[in-house]
Amino acid sequence: MTNSVHDMGGMHGFGPIEPEPDEPPFHAQWEGRVFAMQRAMGFPGLWTIDGGRASLETLPPVEYLRSSYYRRWFLGLESRLLRRGLVGEDEIAAGHSLRAGAALPRKLTAAEVAKGQTRGEFSRPTNTPARFKPGDRVRARNINPATHTRLPRYARGKTGIVEAVRGCHVFPDTAALGAGDNPQWLYTVVFAARELWGEDADPAITVSIEAFEPYLDPA
Repeated sequence: MTNSVHDMGGMHGFGPIEPEPDEPPFHAQWEGRVFAMQRAMGFPGLWTIDGGRASLETLPPVEYLRSSYYRRWFLGLESRLLRRGLVGEDEIAAGHSLRAGAALPRKLTAAEVAKGQTRGEFSRPTNTPARFKPGDRVRARNINPATHTRLPRYARGKTGIVEAVRGCHVFPDTAALGAGDNPQWLYTVVFAARELWGEDADPAITVSIEAFEPYLDPA
């Protein structure tokens, strides 16, 4: 859900971000297994990357906050597998399969793992011209959709400047629902810190976000 606890940008009380020097890719073996399962189960194409993000956003707030990065990945994958009927609650409780697995439209083979998986391509052609251009003043809409969106709460209702036009891309709000690509123009929009956080913010700081056209109105 877009207004769930995952949208933490600008929230107070969580302390500073403290990078870990020489941080390893995984802190435990199970994290690597979760990463592998995530990649393997994305291969059949049963959900989009945005649908995957949405499954993490719908975790209960307490569960989300107390979970590590890869535990959230695991719980989101678990919920998607349950929703698709690829695993049963009884099998999760037992810790192993209790029946034959469901047939998948596409399976990841050892040969495909060996040659590697390419990153998804999300740009799409369009015959519709971009509504905005660099230098335009825009206001982010004050939306509160019940499903996935990429417009952060802290930017809603705020005014910024279009810095760049990034082309036309799959619209996450639609893709997360399995409702098609619905391509939309994407922009980099720059906001002054004081516009976002008030007069106590550092006037030298700006914040840039990538915002799809349906998120924006002329200011």
